[in-house]
Amino acid sequence: MRRFAADRARRAVAASLRGAASSSRSAPLPLPLAPAQRHPAPPMGAAAMAAAMARTMSTAAAGTPAVSLDTINPKVLKCEYAVRGEIVTHAQNLQQELQKNPDSLPFDEILYCNIGNPQSLGQQPVTYFREVLSLCDHPALLDKSETHALYSSDAIERAWQILDKIPGRATGAYSHSQGIKGLRDEIAAGIAARDGFHASGDNIFLTDGASPAVHMMMQLLIRSEKDGILCPIPQYPLYSASIALHGGSLVPYFLDEETGWGLEVDELKKQLEEARSKGITVRALVVINPGNPTGQVLAEENQKKIVEFCKNEGLVLLADEVYQENIYVEDKQFHSFKKIARSLGYTDDDLPLASFQSVSKGYYGECGKRGGYMEITGFSPEVREQIYKVASVNLCSNVSGQILASLVMNPPKTGDESFESFMVERDGILSSLARRAKALEEAFNSLEGITCNKAEGAMYLFPRLHLPQKAIGAAQAAGTPPDAYYAKRLLEATGIVVVPGSGFGQVGNL
Repeated sequence: MRRFAADRARRAVAASLRGAASSSRSAPLPLPLAPAQRHPAPPMGAAAMAAAMARTMSTAAAGTPAVSLDTINPKVLKCEYAVRGEIVTHAQNLQQELQKNPDSLPFDEILYCNIGNPQSLGQQPVTYFREVLSLCDHPALLDKSETHALYSSDAIERAWQILDKIPGRATGAYSHSQGIKGLRDEIAAGIAARDGFHASGDNIFLTDGASPAVHMMMQLLIRSEKDGILCPIPQYPLYSASIALHGGSLVPYFLDEETGWGLEVDELKKQLEEARSKGITVRALVVINPGNPTGQVLAEENQKKIVEFCKNEGLVLLADEVYQENIYVEDKQFHSFKKIARSLGYTDDDLPLASFQSVSKGYYGECGKRGGYMEITGFSPEVREQIYKVASVNLCSNVSGQILASLVMNPPKTGDESFESFMVERDGILSSLARRAKALEEAFNSLEGITCNKAEGAMYLFPRLHLPQKAIGAAQAAGTPPDAYYAKRLLEATGIVVVPGSGFGQVGNL
């Protein structure tokens, strides 16, 4: 009986396949399916038919890769991140060549100046921060008598305080998706001390550096390509990349090089009106202060006008403030946009604001620790729930980064054992950065064909190259933007890695 059933099944499958073949040629002819209808195939018949069809399709597609540039998400293709783009890839290849053949190139090392990564260039970590981190990660040290000879007393005390805030005192365990509550409260206290206005740990979202927080806000705000984000040009490519990945439209506003990369509200209004005339709904304004890659520091009055612009136009203000410690001129100082908004009398009901901070910059330079946060104010409870949901998808940020973010916003204070040594390290790093910024600015301006604005803050200079027509012609012949052509030639001649201005969206960068 089993053999007869199998025979019937084979006949049914054959009839079904004949029916499928007939159907592909002329759909209105169902007659070949009649035998299958008279003798219904058991489940194994249907499975066999599907397998046979799959084999047929597989054979037809033989030689075609499952994934190619034609089949991946077009948003990924559109996304570009110049600070780790083609020039950096070429530098990494040259570095491998140097390792194989040390005398094969006109230099003996690659100097990566494409990204703010201080410790890779020799900057030492802040002792107090590392003491606390090491004790938190290895709490057994706290019970050893010799620890008191190796660590400062306030670092030991701070480690105990932090561990008491962590469930189970386990830095290797997942935390709350927003970050450890006690650490968020410490950060909020640091923000309040900085600004002179109340801050709540409930508004803090701890993240692996500031970049994931930017992505979270883009995910929240961008619904389609008809949603736009106002971004400065030149801009840190994180913004153009994240807007592209999430399917939105970058609405550029141009910083004025002639006024030291000034941000003019009239320019914001012009670009906003132009975008709206094209049917784009502008959702938010990105402001980077101090500027990346331009190094300017906004004046307080300028910031007030920007806040009022966002309030009047109904825009979310995305304030990138990761370089708030990096200011090198005496006539400028950092003011957070939250402080500006509160000083103008604006409350949570007036202005939705997301402020970003990171442990990667400042005097700390802890890029590899991946610590950061965003403070959100002015969002309804319902929207906050959605932001929390997005954060929860990633479970949580790394706990060491969370600890470091709390230390950055609450460093040693007067009277603490570590205070004096901490201040020596902090001031030494910042003064060194200021000296190097000034020296590089002067060096650029002394070179033929290069001009450079004053370095007020951050970690970068954005010089203008005045290239001769012959060089521009050579770049065009190579199918490369002239500044990218220059950057490649610079790399191949000296081993110095820089980022072309076009990678930051800059126009007229010659």
